[in-house]
Amino acid sequence: MNAVNAICVQEQVLEGDSLEQKWELAQSWGFDGIELRGRGDGSFAARLPELRRAAANGVPMPTVCVEMSHFIGAFDAELRRDAIAQMADQLRIIAELGGRGAMTPASWGMFSRRLPPFEPPRTPQEDTAVLVDALGTLGELAASLGVAILLEPLNRYEDHMVNRLSDAVELIRLIGLDSVRIGADTYHMNIEEADPAAALIEAGPYIGHVQASDSNRLEPGAGHLDWALFGATLQAIGYDGPIAIESRLSGAAAEVLPSVPPLLRRYL
Repeated sequence: MNAVNAICVQEQVLEGDSLEQKWELAQSWGFDGIELRGRGDGSFAARLPELRRAAANGVPMPTVCVEMSHFIGAFDAELRRDAIAQMADQLRIIAELGGRGAMTPASWGMFSRRLPPFEPPRTPQEDTAVLVDALGTLGELAASLGVAILLEPLNRYEDHMVNRLSDAVELIRLIGLDSVRIGADTYHMNIEEADPAAALIEAGPYIGHVQASDSNRLEPGAGHLDWALFGATLQAIGYDGPIAIESRLSGAAAEVLPSVPPLLRRYL
């Protein structure tokens, strides 16, 4: 086992009135940390006193995953500017907490080439320009803070711009900043990558974070993903960062989540 792979769980599936209570529960189930959810409209920044207190009380919070109604690749320029500002707040806060980075897709639920009307209002070249600008701005801030902006490729039904790890690699090469990394999610990879292990190996130098859920978007072990291959691939690329569980649950959290850390640790 690679002892440096912390297995984290997202905060919304944990019961408790405070992050400290949620962390106590997560620990009892074998998790090593909590992945935060970053809501928009200033909501995440407004949590700073709560987050500072939790960090002071020893709650490990290495990453934040965005949860907003619009994203850095929005068609509307005002919405893009707001998303960039919200992500900048998330980067500043996760840096203050001693974390590693903030994760965002290009967009979510905005457009799919697999559903009518099939052709988006921007060309691929325009999409690329928008994302290079947004990620470049956030990447420069992340570099100054010592953290990373983590770009998550989503499946073709949820986003039309960045679907595969190789799509994210191309953008990162254009931007040219080490502070822009990939947040790889096993659920989306299961849909988009013909060979997820090969895709991870090809993108290995650019992987900054990993989220894990099974083939059906439930917790690891509730679907048909090959977790032994997953673990071997992470070892092959030398990934030593957190693995965060971002999934729906097949049953009550207390019944299904305690089996996840031992399942993953078996292969890491």
